[in-house]
Amino acid sequence: MNAYLIFGLLIALMLTGTPISIALGLTVLTFLFTMTDVPLHAVALKLFTGIEKFEIMAIPFFILAGSFLTRGGVAKRMIDFATSMVGHWHGGLGLAGVVACALFASVCGSSPATVVAIGSIVLPAMEKQGFPRRFGAGVIATSGALGILMLPSIVKVIYAVSTNTSIGALFVAGVLPGLMLTVMLGVTTWYIARKNNYPRLPKATWGQRFRAFRECIWGLFLVVVVIGGIYAGIFTATEAAAMSAVYAFFVAVFVYKEMSLRQVPRSLLDSANLSAMILYIITNAVLFSFLMTSENIPQQMAEWLLNKGLGTIAFLLMVNVLLLIAGNVMEPSSIVLIMAPILFPVAMKLGINPVHFGIMIVVNMEVGLCHPPVGLNLYVASGITKMGITELTVAVWPWLLTMLVFLVIATYWPGLSLWLPKVMGMM
Repeated sequence: MNAYLIFGLLIALMLTGTPISIALGLTVLTFLFTMTDVPLHAVALKLFTGIEKFEIMAIPFFILAGSFLTRGGVAKRMIDFATSMVGHWHGGLGLAGVVACALFASVCGSSPATVVAIGSIVLPAMEKQGFPRRFGAGVIATSGALGILMLPSIVKVIYAVSTNTSIGALFVAGVLPGLMLTVMLGVTTWYIARKNNYPRLPKATWGQRFRAFRECIWGLFLVVVVIGGIYAGIFTATEAAAMSAVYAFFVAVFVYKEMSLRQVPRSLLDSANLSAMILYIITNAVLFSFLMTSENIPQQMAEWLLNKGLGTIAFLLMVNVLLLIAGNVMEPSSIVLIMAPILFPVAMKLGINPVHFGIMIVVNMEVGLCHPPVGLNLYVASGITKMGITELTVAVWPWLLTMLVFLVIATYWPGLSLWLPKVMGMM
């Protein structure tokens, strides 16, 4: 009964247009103060201990690193390298956009930032070459979602904090799924371009490719800094996030010199604003998790599902449907913070690996970023292309269907996400 009251109140507040973070906090406080005898000091103590986790510090550092990389010329050099490698195939710049999104995502960790960094350069160039605006918008809006699947990812950090899963293992686990999704999105782009005879670029020489690679190597080396440092035991995932911010600052200001020292305070302020928003959501989600645990709701749900004889295959299908529905009304961080503590105990009782379960949730969040009404990538792409959300929704469908096929693969093929962490000794 309590579970119905809690979720009923939360949904009612969300339907009134209340921001998800405030709706979470109001739901918890209303229930605790009217229907339980939980003392105030226990709530305050849980709130304090819930957000003092060292791993949470990785979030503002990765956001700051992404800000430096976006403004520091890294994206432009990655696009040049991707264009030199695949620009002569059908779809040319469209394929280069997919590859550039994958490269930038591997060092950024934010999907909207990937769409902005790559889209603001590639989309105008595609229009000049004669590509339909819808085609370019569909490519970038969906490929930008790779930002939360590849190596560093804010959503992975939030899942790890919510479930006490290894952040390092989650980072590495996203590599092979990310590469596979990149190939699938690339094939979709190539097929549409070939079918419609879209423009191609002249084939680059190996000398041009080498020069383009040499130019972007400083940005790509961030992957070595993060994963190499974690794997070698030099620093933790949180310390790796701090190192990535310092390295991104060095590359943007002193190597590529496309960001002046006068622009650094602006990046710091923007990163602080975004970090504060995410940490505020986490704060209220911690309270919500405390309420759920105190009412024993996750355990009750786990027992109910197991008593119904729900097997692993059916449970994973149910989770996918639930998360895809949630993606219609909430952004990824909120979904993970609310759903992970509820679904995770059931997954563990069914013997599902926590890293595989995390990657599956992240792929669901990717899909949610690319469809209305709250798909952040659509709104970012809309700002770049000046297209309406309805038109963008139609534009992304071929790639969105590709992502749904990939979701099925990532859900029922755990080896795709678990093989590399096992080989590297992280599990």
